[in-house]
Amino acid sequence: MAARRTKFYLDKQNGKWMGVCAGIADYTGVDVTWVRVGAVLVTLMGAFPWSLIAYFAAAYFAEAKPAGLYSDRDDEKFWQGVRSNPARSARDVRSKFRDIDRRLADIEAFYTSRNRRLADEIDSLR
Repeated sequence: MAARRTKFYLDKQNGKWMGVCAGIADYTGVDVTWVRVGAVLVTLMGAFPWSLIAYFAAAYFAEAKPAGLYSDRDDEKFWQGVRSNPARSARDVRSKFRDIDRRLADIEAFYTSRNRRLADEIDSLR
């Protein structure tokens, strides 16, 4: 069974300690440095015991990121966008398909219409 690309995974390969911050960064598309700075600031700003409990709970319950989850960087960016705003991603995909369909219709209309210049060129080659 293939790994789900919309699920939170620990990113132990890019992680410093347990891979939680790197997993959050991979999930959201935010730079891992900012996630780590945010985690330290939340811990120092008074949420000390609860932030550590949440960190260890995430490390305990989340699975490690499977190897080869994304085929390339564009694939990774696409799935981060899907996770952050699924409706926008679906809208973007529909828009791209509409654009492709429009362009194919234009090409079909060009080649199936009576193009006098093209017909003259083909006849001159015979």
